[in-house]
Order: sequence, then structure tokens, then C-alpha cells
Amino acid sequence: MARTASPSLEVRDVRNGRGLVALRRFERGQRVCVLRGRLVHFDRLWSWWDRDPRRAANCIRFDADRYLDPEGELGAFANHSCRPNTMLVRAGRVLDVRAMRVIRPGDEVTHDYSTCLGADDTWSMRCNCGEPACRGRVRRFDRLPADVLQRYMRLGAIPAAILATANNT
Repeated sequence: MARTASPSLEVRDVRNGRGLVALRRFERGQRVCVLRGRLVHFDRLWSWWDRDPRRAANCIRFDADRYLDPEGELGAFANHSCRPNTMLVRAGRVLDVRAMRVIRPGDEVTHDYSTCLGADDTWSMRCNCGEPACRGRVRRFDRLPADVLQRYMRLGAIPAAILATANNT
């Protein structure tokens, strides 16, 4: 059974389709939810590109060789923003979604997809987040503007497995 419900979040229509919307207030640093899914090897992910590119693009880099496939879970509705209010933190076999700032009821819960794209990833997308400081394109973490990258590094918003890819390129 799909886990697309939470006492703290709801899937609703948002700017870019369907997204996660807070039903209550979250304080900075607080866990908002856990992204669950099946861990798949990158070989399987590549095989999906031809037959199901939307599903493949929705997978989240988990470590050097595996991606979290959130199909049927809340994570399938986790949207990008160039000014996100959450960050992803790896906790065992799941990704914790933690508030980067106060999130109020009714706010869409977003994270920056670039924080989950390793230096060896080639995927990118045109951004439509609507933020005044929108970067226009979502690319791998090492292509973030220096000030954004430094802020994310201070916050611990880029998982260690993603940072490690910079050493492997």
C-alpha cells in the first residue's frame, strides 16, 4: 500500500503539479518526514530512462551506486526549490527531511534537488520554482553558486555520499 499520507503533511496541488504541504508548524532542525522507498542500483535507473523517464527522474541519489525510488511514497511528491525550506539527511536506509527554517501550515515543503546530485551526475532540469533568486536550471551540487554551496555546507544540507562524488571525478 502506498504511503502518501502523513499526520503532518498532505499531497496537494501546488505551483508545479502535486507537492507536499505542511499541515502544522515545523521548527528549524525538526524532522518533517522520512523519505522511504526502494533502493535501486544505478544500472536499473538507467534502464528506466527509455520506458519511464519521469519515474527515473524522481529517484534520489542515496550513495555512490544506489538511488531511492520513492514511487508510492510521500517522496514521490517532494518538489524542488532554489530557496528550499528543508534538506535531506541520510539516516540508515532512509532520508530524513529536516526543516532548514520555520515551516508554517500551508507551506509547500521543498528541498534543493542539486543537493542530491553528485559531481558525476549528468541529469539536469529547467527550474520553474518561482523564487526571485531562481537559478533557472537544476544541476549537480558542485555547480551551485559559491554562496549557496557554502551555506548548504554549513547547514549539512549536502549528504556525505554526494560530497564524496567530488573526489571520484
